[in-house]
Amino acid sequence: QVQLVESGGGLVQAGGSLRLSCAASGDTICISAMGWYRQAPGKERELVAAITSGGSTYYADSVKGRFTISRDNAKNTVYLQMNSLKPEDTAVYYCNADSGYCHRDEYWGQGTQVTVDS
Repeated sequence: QVQLVESGGGLVQAGGSLRLSCAASGDTICISAMGWYRQAPGKERELVAAITSGGSTYYADSVKGRFTISRDNAKNTVYLQMNSLKPEDTAVYYCNADSGYCHRDEYWGQGTQVTVDS
């Protein structure tokens, strides 16, 4: 089992920055990739950014150049640095982990609210 705890959400002005954190615990050796999803009211949940155990990264076109995903392996923590925030970035952000080295199960954090004020 893998447990994910998110933090770092909040209210920020347009153009500002936030850093989200996702700390993984449990069977962390099982994790092959982690990512950040977001879901705005009335919208589908979408993948924002992802990082594999090998270091490959993915970014949605809407955040490319503004957001950066990174990891601290010693702390089993993944970060999402969000710069130049826009009102359309407002959503609940969820951390996701893929236990690809064990059972291919997916795990989700509880979600953290990001609100960008225009």
